[in-house]
Amino acid sequence: MLFAAKARFFIRMKMHFTIKNWLLPLALALPLAATAQEVPQDTLQAARQDTVVLTLEDALRIALDENVSVKVADKEIMRAKYAKRGAYAALFPQINATGSYQRTIKKQVMYMGGDDSEGGGGGMSSMFSGMVDPIMFYLNQLADRTGGPLTPYIPPETEQTESSSSSGGFEVGRWNTWSGGISASMPIVNAQLWQSLSISGDAVELAVEKARESRLGTVTQVKQAYFAVLMAKEAFQVYKSVYENAYTNLQNIERKYNVQKSSELDLVRAKTSYANAIPNVYNAETSIIVALWQLKAVMGIDLDTPVDIAGSLEDYSSQMLYDIHELETGDLDRNTTLRQLALQAEQLAKTVRMQKFAYIPTLAVSFSYSMNAMANDFKFKEYQWTPYSFVGLQLNIPIFSGGKRYHDIKQAQVQADELELQRINTERQLRISIRQQLQSMETAMRTYVAAEDALGSAQKAYDIAAASYEVGRATLTDLDNAQLALTQSRLSVVQSVYSFIVAKATLEQTLGYDFIESDGTVDLTNPYEK
Repeated sequence: MLFAAKARFFIRMKMHFTIKNWLLPLALALPLAATAQEVPQDTLQAARQDTVVLTLEDALRIALDENVSVKVADKEIMRAKYAKRGAYAALFPQINATGSYQRTIKKQVMYMGGDDSEGGGGGMSSMFSGMVDPIMFYLNQLADRTGGPLTPYIPPETEQTESSSSSGGFEVGRWNTWSGGISASMPIVNAQLWQSLSISGDAVELAVEKARESRLGTVTQVKQAYFAVLMAKEAFQVYKSVYENAYTNLQNIERKYNVQKSSELDLVRAKTSYANAIPNVYNAETSIIVALWQLKAVMGIDLDTPVDIAGSLEDYSSQMLYDIHELETGDLDRNTTLRQLALQAEQLAKTVRMQKFAYIPTLAVSFSYSMNAMANDFKFKEYQWTPYSFVGLQLNIPIFSGGKRYHDIKQAQVQADELELQRINTERQLRISIRQQLQSMETAMRTYVAAEDALGSAQKAYDIAAASYEVGRATLTDLDNAQLALTQSRLSVVQSVYSFIVAKATLEQTLGYDFIESDGTVDLTNPYEK
C-alpha cells in the first residue's frame, strides 16, 4: 500500500509538470512522507498485518515443502521404490488361473481296418474285421450313457457299398469341451534375475540422488531470488535518496530564484534533475514487485500472497571476510552430478555382469492342476469332470543364440566406457566452474573494499558541495556531479555484495553443500567447514 501511495504521488507530479509547463505546484512543498499520509492509517496497518515477512531460512523451508520440482523428485523416488518391489516379485511363485471353452466344428474321424483290396484281403484288415462289430456295439452303448450314439463316418463321395462301409471310419469327441484350472511357476536358479534385482536397488539410490539435486537447485534458486529482492530494495533506497535530494535542491533553488539569488538556468537544471530522478524510482519499485513474484514462484506459493522479506544486503557483507583460495581444489565428493554418474557407472558394471550371466543355465519348477469336461449339450449338472495335474522341473541350457549374448556384453561395456569419459569431462567442467565462481567472489570482495572507501569519500564530497552551494561557493554542476558520484558509490557497494553472495550460492550448489539438516534446521553460516 505504501508503494502504491508513492506511485500515485509520482504520477500526479508528472501530470503537474506536463500541464503547468514544468512549474512546481504548491503541493511540491510537502515532503514525500507527507504524501504517504494521504492513505488512511488503518489501511496501512491492515496491509502490514496481512503481509508475511520471511527470512531466508523461512523461504527455504517453504520452498522445500511447496516447490513443484521437489515434489516431482519425491514422486520419482516412490516410483523407483515401486519398480524395485515389482522386480523382487519375480522371485515368488507366479500363480495364474485359467479357463477355456471350445466348440467343435468338425469332429475327428477314427479309422479301424483298411481296404481288402490292399494287401490281398489279408493282413490288418482281416485281423480287425472280426473286431469292428463288437467294438462299435460297445462304443454305442457307452455313448448312450454319456450323450449320444457314435455313428460311422462314411465319406460323401464314397458309394454306400459293403466294401466302403467296412473300410469307413467313425467320428470321435464331443461338441463342447470345457477346461479350468490353476498353474504356478517359480525360478530356482536364475543368475540374470538376481543381478537385475541388484540393478533395481541402484535405481532407487539414483532417484534419491536426483531428488537431492532438485533440492540443491531449489535452494540456490530461492537464495538467488531472495538476494534479488534485497538488491532491488537497496536500489530503490538509493534512487529514492537521489529523488529526495533532487527535491530538496529544487526547493532551495526555487526559494533563491524567487528572491533573485539564483539564476533561471539553475532552476531549470534543478527541475530537470528532479524529473530525471522520478523514472528511476518507478523502475526500482517495479523491480521489487517483479523480484517478489519470482521469489514466490520459486517457493511454490500463490503470486497474490502478500509477502515481504527481512534483512538487507549489508547483513551478508560479513561473509566476504574469510579466505576463499583454499576452495580452488574443493572436494567434489558431494557434487550431485558426479554422484549420479558414479551410480550410473555401478549400474552399468552390474549390467555387464548380468549379460555375462546369460550363459548360465536356468532352472524353474512348475505345477498345474486342471479339470476337464466334454459333452454334446449344455446340461452342466450332468457333466463328468476329470482332473489332470502335474509338477515338474524345467532346465534351460543356453547353447547358441547367433552371437546375441556376446554383442549384448560388448554393448554394455562400450556404454560403461562412454560414461567414464563423460565423468572425466564433467569433473573438468566443474573445476572450471569452481574457479570462475571463486574469481567472481574475489572480484566482488575487492570491489566492495574499494566501493566502501569511495562511498565515504563521495558522501563527504556531496556534503561539502551542498554546503558550498548554499553559500555560493559551488555551482549546481558541482552539486550534480557530487550527487552522481554518491549514487554510483552506493550502487557499487550493494552490487558487490550481491555479486558475492550470488556467486557463493552457485559455488555451494556445485560443491553440494546441504543446508537443511535432518531435524529441519537451516545452517547458512560458513558451510565450507562441514
